[in-house]
Amino acid sequence: MSVRLIRTDSSHPAFAELVKLLDADLAIRDGDDAPFYAAINKAAMIRHVVVAYDGDLAVGCGAIKAFSDEAMEVKRMFTIPESRGKGIASKVITELEQWTREQGYGKCVLETGINQPEAISLYLKLGYERTPNYGPYANIETSLCFEKRLNIS
Repeated sequence: MSVRLIRTDSSHPAFAELVKLLDADLAIRDGDDAPFYAAINKAAMIRHVVVAYDGDLAVGCGAIKAFSDEAMEVKRMFTIPESRGKGIASKVITELEQWTREQGYGKCVLETGINQPEAISLYLKLGYERTPNYGPYANIETSLCFEKRLNIS
């Protein structure tokens, strides 16, 4: 598999399709909590999106948006089920981290849910560390927040 990454924004049609699949997956995983998370995770107007392609097929995505003066927040990470376990999410998040550095930010933060063990495992493998839950996730027991400090050259 030869994965190709493109940088785009949330208006990209492949990103919109992948987000629909992500939202459907999260609705199943999060059950009764899904409406809460859906309200927070709007994908419109995101300026920094990465879409992964295997040939002509969009197989994964992720995005970043400004979180604070020093951090970007990783959002909307997803890999289609048929392409999981092939390193696509790692490539996407590595590209998002590089884009974060290029903009002068020194940290990425993110939230994921306790019902997403694959995501938790990925973030820990890539050097993300648990932090207290932030913002709208502060008192949400089904949320886990992470951060990773980035080396800026």
